Amino acid sequence: MTRQATIKRKTNETDIDLSLSLEPGSYSNSTGVGFLDHMLDHIARHGRMALTVKAVGDTHVDDHHTVEDVGICLGQALVKALGDKKGIERYGFASVPMDESLAQVTLDLSGRPALAFAVEFKGFGDDPPAIGRFDVQLIEEFFNAVANNARMNLHIEVPWGENNHHIAEAIFKAFGRALRDAVRVTGDEVPSTKGSL
Repeated sequence: MTRQATIKRKTNETDIDLSLSLEPGSYSNSTGVGFLDHMLDHIARHGRMALTVKAVGDTHVDDHHTVEDVGICLGQALVKALGDKKGIERYGFASVPMDESLAQVTLDLSGRPALAFAVEFKGFGDDPPAIGRFDVQLIEEFFNAVANNARMNLHIEVPWGENNHHIAEAIFKAFGRALRDAVRVTGDEVPSTKGSL
């Protein structure tokens, strides 16, 4: 069974080529947003999947459009690669520590989009929370785009954490591991009493 997809998305704001395979493979991500590249590497590595993203965006404005549109493409690729979802495990959960931070991700490849994001990043004085120049609000935007376009229920929570980089890294690692469990083929039927997902 070939479970892979290629998505191309071109708008006035971004130009993205994304290739995904749900089987183990190499990964290479170049989006023009260094922190996003680092997080996509975590998804691929801990999800044990091949992922290549090449993106050019209007990062001279800010990183928002690039981050959101990469999330859209990743969600669309997941739908395409999963096909009819026959035999998949469907549900995934991972709890991942990163030093003092802990992230828990639970997901359901249900065909219905929903995001619950219970994460508090740390600000400093009057400055909004950021990791380097990366606005941490974009992490929720990324996962909202993934959840909506993959049509998954996605619950992300961080019960504790102090360092914003550690919080973010734990989230992306946990997402990769939860996704790895959910896409595993463990049977030969669609895992739903409705007969479809």
